[in-house]
Amino acid sequence: MYSEEEITFQCPFCFENISMVFESLYGGQTYIEDCEVCCSPIEVTYKVHDGEVILEKVERS
Repeated sequence: MYSEEEITFQCPFCFENISMVFESLYGGQTYIEDCEVCCSPIEVTYKVHDGEVILEKVERS
């Protein structure tokens, strides 16, 4: 079943709270997304467990 989940976390550069939408269709993923506040690249790794998105790593890219 396809679903999306919005998760809020802190940017490792500017320390502002930002949110991103993660999809559970493909299980876990790692990708790079720019912070919506400071535009710095953030490497985000997440997994999906029982349909729930779990952030594993959020770090500077």
